[in-house]
Amino acid sequence: MWGTQEDKIIKVTRYNLAYINHELCKKDNGRVLGYDNAHNYHHRHYLGEIETVKFESYEKTVENFQKEWQAISTEYLRSKK
Repeated sequence: MWGTQEDKIIKVTRYNLAYINHELCKKDNGRVLGYDNAHNYHHRHYLGEIETVKFESYEKTVENFQKEWQAISTEYLRSKK
């Protein structure tokens, strides 16, 4: 996350969140799930596919990312048993 500080508040200007697991995904350098705003638009990576996403806030994006990667990793661990 990159940002600027304005009146003690950090304004996020750029972010990149990624869950990488080479066993789950051979594409996109092993990125199973990711959110970022590179290339001047907000988008989501999932198993090698990229889609534009609606941006509400950085905090909401982090919340969505955490829920998704935890669900994916939980399912992955269950399948290993």
